[in-house]
Amino acid sequence: MVDRWKGWGCMVDRMNSNFAYRKTSAIVNTSAEPQPVWFSSEDISDADEPLLFPLFKESFIQWINEAAGLSSFEAGQFVLFNKQAEEVASAGLYNAGRKRDAALEKAVRTVLCSGRPSICETEDMSFAAFPLQRRNDGAVFCVFTYVSPIGSQTDITQLQMSSLHFRSCFYHKFEQLYVKDLLLQQQRAEQEASRRDFLFQAAKRLYDQIDVSSVLSELLRSLEIVYPSSEVYLYLSQDHLNGDPRVKPLVFKNAEHDLVAKAFLNGKSVTEQDRDGTLRLAVPMTGKQAAYGVLRMSIGPGEWDEADLSAFLLLAETSGSAFENAKLYEQSNLLINELRLINELTKRLNRSLKLKEIFQFATSELLTIFDADYCCVLQLNNENNQFVVMSSNFPELANDKFSHDYGFCGMVYRTREPLIISDYWQTRVVTSKIMDNTGSRSLIAAPIMVEGEVAGIIMVTHKTPNFFSYENYKLLQVMSTHIGIAVSNASLHAEVRRMVITDNLTGLHARHYLNEQIQSRQRKDRFGSLILVDVDLFKRVNDTYGHQIGDRILIHVSNIIRESIRQGDIAARWGGEELAIYLPGIRAEQAYRVAERIRLHVEQETEPVVTVSCGVSEWTFEDEKVSVESLFYRADMALYEAKNNGRNCIFVGQS
Repeated sequence: MVDRWKGWGCMVDRMNSNFAYRKTSAIVNTSAEPQPVWFSSEDISDADEPLLFPLFKESFIQWINEAAGLSSFEAGQFVLFNKQAEEVASAGLYNAGRKRDAALEKAVRTVLCSGRPSICETEDMSFAAFPLQRRNDGAVFCVFTYVSPIGSQTDITQLQMSSLHFRSCFYHKFEQLYVKDLLLQQQRAEQEASRRDFLFQAAKRLYDQIDVSSVLSELLRSLEIVYPSSEVYLYLSQDHLNGDPRVKPLVFKNAEHDLVAKAFLNGKSVTEQDRDGTLRLAVPMTGKQAAYGVLRMSIGPGEWDEADLSAFLLLAETSGSAFENAKLYEQSNLLINELRLINELTKRLNRSLKLKEIFQFATSELLTIFDADYCCVLQLNNENNQFVVMSSNFPELANDKFSHDYGFCGMVYRTREPLIISDYWQTRVVTSKIMDNTGSRSLIAAPIMVEGEVAGIIMVTHKTPNFFSYENYKLLQVMSTHIGIAVSNASLHAEVRRMVITDNLTGLHARHYLNEQIQSRQRKDRFGSLILVDVDLFKRVNDTYGHQIGDRILIHVSNIIRESIRQGDIAARWGGEELAIYLPGIRAEQAYRVAERIRLHVEQETEPVVTVSCGVSEWTFEDEKVSVESLFYRADMALYEAKNNGRNCIFVGQS
């Protein structure tokens, strides 16, 4: 509306120069013929006329208040008509009645068509009509009419002056509206300038933030300032824990009827209006690479201006770009941090070649990296297809065993893929001991792969639902790969060491390993015993039955020895058909009983039957000289004595 009045300022300056009078004869006794009342603006069009009609009515009311003392008010009636010959307003005491309304309407229409003032009369009524016209094309806006009964003497000059007076009242109202619109225009310009300045400052503050949480907080704060009475929510398509209840995840439930879903999928703003007049607006928050969410705002009836839409769209677009920049910065930092963590983890994992240490270190590191409540590392035992808990910060799970198809371990084992559970209490797809016993709700798990096969499982949990992000899920997947490499290296190292310290034929330890263990034990134990076992007449067995039978006899004797000693005792192949057993913390008397048990089993169980001779020696911390060599020397001397005394017997060496 303000734009329509811009060209009308000249009307006020020329409002006293728009009337001319021409002399002519008239029915009423007067010497002058009334002239049209012109408007001076060239910019008024038919489309502007509805805006003027309220001004005509208000001007007529003002004119009544100012001209109420005229004698013509008592003699007749002043009537104002619009260009459709419809009565807008009237004043005065005279009422022509229904019968004369048709004649009056006809006369007014004549004036409307001709555009000339008219003074006419019917059988019992006379009237003077003054058209208010546009100067550019003579179109009539309004007809100022005076109606009086026949015989009433009316001064036409007074009527002309009344029409001029009405025109002055109109200009007065028009000027008020014009000034009001100018003030409104100035006010809106100031508001627009203030909004532009605020948006500029808001955009600057948004771009100054380098983390996602700060961008979202600044966006919501800016919307609170611009639209204080509105209700604003931000729906993000990406996982993000902001802590503000107005930041929600974007969920597609019914995209066809969901305002937020439609805005996100179409990439355009969507508006809806409720029956009570509340406006709901959804605008996608978009960057250069993708759409990251939707801003939804609800505004009460009458509080929304369409001019605000562009500002809201600009703020949403700015926030989308700022969010994208902060997200990229955050991702770059996250990637750098992940690479650093992976590098540190790999270096520290490679420092140890013991599986137990690797599992314990991985547990402590994963708890710190993911800020988790619990972590559990399990290893698969291929012999019985069970997962064994190798390390956990939950003591109740220590050394627990689970079937390869149990719980989340079974899911990861079957799929060979990582797993993320947002809320175990809500989904509960399987039963899980670690989740139930610890009260955990969030879970990420990944397989430990060794040579393309699942060798173990990593499980990290937290008591808070939706705690782990997709980035955590991916990071655990990468870390499990490096843990798998460390496990593979440790297993390979253990296998190589086992091969080095193990005799290939008998499966007993090698002689050098036995020497190392005895030397180590002598530094910390108080005493120990050594048994040397020799298969009697072993060369005759080989010559009689062949070396394969000889080897089988040697393997059988080795198995009897393994079954006859404790788990902590050390059995080794000392050389040829001679075997050695070290018994830590055992005196010679007990060692003799062990040797006797071995001798009896060999004699009873071998086929062909063979016998063994044994020599036993011991050492104590009280000995003057404690060494591996002296221990072996005494046992060897005892064995030599057993051989010389008929074989298949046991002798104890003297200190």
